[in-house]
Amino acid sequence: MSAIEIRGVSKRFGATPVLHELDLTVTAGEFLVLVGPSGCGKSTLLRLIAGLEEVSAGEIRIGGRRVNELPPKARDIAMVFQSYALYPHMSVADNMAYSLRLRRTAPAEITRAVGAAAGKLGLEPLLARKPKALSGGQRQRVAMGRAIVRKPGAFLFDEPLSNLDARLREHMRAEIKKLHRELGATSIYVTHDQIEAMTLADRIVALNGGHVQQIGSPLELYDRPANLFVAGFIGSPAMNMFQAHLERAGGTPTLTHAAFRIALSRDLDLPDGAALTVGIRPEHIVLGAGPIRGTVDLIEPTGLGTIVHLTLGGTAIKAFSLERPALSIGGGVQLDLPLSRLHLFDDAGVRVGD
Repeated sequence: MSAIEIRGVSKRFGATPVLHELDLTVTAGEFLVLVGPSGCGKSTLLRLIAGLEEVSAGEIRIGGRRVNELPPKARDIAMVFQSYALYPHMSVADNMAYSLRLRRTAPAEITRAVGAAAGKLGLEPLLARKPKALSGGQRQRVAMGRAIVRKPGAFLFDEPLSNLDARLREHMRAEIKKLHRELGATSIYVTHDQIEAMTLADRIVALNGGHVQQIGSPLELYDRPANLFVAGFIGSPAMNMFQAHLERAGGTPTLTHAAFRIALSRDLDLPDGAALTVGIRPEHIVLGAGPIRGTVDLIEPTGLGTIVHLTLGGTAIKAFSLERPALSIGGGVQLDLPLSRLHLFDDAGVRVGD
């Protein structure tokens, strides 16, 4: 297991900046997930760590050793790609053993390493097959097995599940998490899927526009998003946002929107009339009771619960309920936005009030 240190790392492609002076430490044995939208720089950062791209500025250290000038094969890492990258003419066993043969590893050790990895991944019955005879999930397990046999200091995963269907992605997420628990290896995992990030990570790094937006445990990002980007990106369905302003008429600080007025339990360090974005997650809206009235636009039963699309004072929102509320499209519904569940952001999009 190797710790990975990223110090002041920037990357430019020509005149275009992609990453901006990133600082990050991945502790030995940690499962860190880089998450963000397409183009945010997460795959570029992974490629810099792997040595597939050159750093424009800053330093990367793996296991305490500076690796900026080292080629990928000298960095003691193994990478699992989205495309699997298996040799089509080789069997599963030969694909998994290929890197060990290049190192001139003893045949007995190759057999032992391949057998051990196949056992962890449930690949023993498939060792003689060629990749074309495998399902997508089986190919991804072979790609992981090929990485495991090398016993690297760190694993790098570049959106490895994005080619799989939803049910198989769910299964493979569980397999990857179980595998990490067994191996205890340092892992960096890139995804645009916030569900993958939430379920897999010890810590999440939320990236946008080449900048780190927030670093923390999955529940830290869910419970206390640092800004509007993280608030909107983490969570499914996404957080609802209302444009409101702060009033102090009568001495009580109050959030004012076309559909509601909510008194705050304590004041904010903002001027009277300041613009605020008020966020609340769909699962935290209380349906069927409360002082606020909305109009039902759409009802989506999910089996687990119900997603209700509402209009509230001109703002379209979603509420999620584990119940099956008796609502009708076009009808009204009473609801509450509990103060303890609200997230407040100033006009720069930064969290306030904590």
